[in-house]
Amino acid sequence: MIESRNPFTETVLETFAEDSEATLERRLESAEQTFDSWAETALPHRSQCLLKVAERLADEKDELARVIVEEMGKPVTQAVAEVEKCALVCRYYAEHAAGFLAPEMRRSDAAKSYVRQDPLGPVLAIMPWNFPFWQVFRFAAPALMAGNVGLLKHASNVPRCALSIQDVFLRSGLPEGAFQTLLVSAETTLKLIRDRRVKAVTLTGSEEAGRQVARTAGDVLKKCVLELGGSDAFIVLEDADIREVARVATLSRCLNNGQSCIAAKRFIVLESVVDTFTDALTTEMSRLKTGDPSHPETDLGPLARSDLRDLLHRQAQATVREGGRLETGGVLPDGRGYFYPPTVISGVTPEMTAGREELFGPVAALMVASDEKCALQLANASRFGLGASIWTRDVEKAEHLATRIHSGSVFVNGMVKSDPRLPFGGIKDSGFGRELSVEGIREFTNCKTVSIG
Repeated sequence: MIESRNPFTETVLETFAEDSEATLERRLESAEQTFDSWAETALPHRSQCLLKVAERLADEKDELARVIVEEMGKPVTQAVAEVEKCALVCRYYAEHAAGFLAPEMRRSDAAKSYVRQDPLGPVLAIMPWNFPFWQVFRFAAPALMAGNVGLLKHASNVPRCALSIQDVFLRSGLPEGAFQTLLVSAETTLKLIRDRRVKAVTLTGSEEAGRQVARTAGDVLKKCVLELGGSDAFIVLEDADIREVARVATLSRCLNNGQSCIAAKRFIVLESVVDTFTDALTTEMSRLKTGDPSHPETDLGPLARSDLRDLLHRQAQATVREGGRLETGGVLPDGRGYFYPPTVISGVTPEMTAGREELFGPVAALMVASDEKCALQLANASRFGLGASIWTRDVEKAEHLATRIHSGSVFVNGMVKSDPRLPFGGIKDSGFGRELSVEGIREFTNCKTVSIG
């Protein structure tokens, strides 16, 4: 049984039976059959379908945002913005896919040679709960425009979001088998990867889930893309505007209740300004309004599940025992809801829990760097490599430092975010492959050489 529970009220919203073997078989057959026709559908028609999806998302953003708020606790203004961003990625690929997929002529000793981007078939998407709409659409929009069909295995705590997404696609005119939600267990998901009808798999989730998916996909030689965890470095140099940077740091750390793989987590600050930054960040974090996520004025809602809050608290406590200094927060609140207070821990080193592990909630770990070389060493002293940001008035210096940071993206004087126009993904334990932009749509295509002699 799959349970949808409101993390603010702690009440069960709805329960769902897992799909039976017969249901799964029907869905796989439908995906395979639909792919044959969808792949042959002209790009302009696919584009029109995706534009209708974008229009429906925009028209129904408040209702869809309510589903997100109730099921995983995201503050409502952020939930509305998430749905709007899904509409944006649909429009982006509707407008640009033809160019990304166009045959590319190549010179060779043949009379004519070119490279095509052909769809692969049904793609299994294993998606997380933290951005329950955006994570799905940033896979679905390029995959569908490329001519693939989608099978969604969403996180077990957001089944209502998963079914709402499927409903949006169906009501927008896509064929019934083009995008289907599968209500299945993790064990069944691994079996699905092995099914001959599933041609590729993409996962956004934990490191352990990524390893399981990669092993299973590797056994059957199927393409996979993994977007895993992150412990992003937020580097503050001595010439930065400390007050403004502290404001953005708070937003980056606590957006989505701090449950974001690309949230700033390790704040690496030059020694000369660390005291000023610590005071400023602690002040900004303490100002956040925690409460009912359905209220527009709420900055910070509950964490999505009780076990996630328990893990975060254990990590924070362990870091303090290891020598970190608690500047604010760090105490479990009484009352209803899976809330965790905005927390700042200073004096963190790479060996401490907050320096080694990903903290998935509103806890900021402050690290001191003696100079820029030390800041780089601290930034790279992590098994994660998703994103990083550098804050300084010297942009030329920042661009030079960016070349030496081991991560999938580096933002200068801006918080790390995903943008349909830019490739997104990580290295090291943060995964491999890219989503979004031209790189994202080509992850699930066959790069086919055609040579005519």
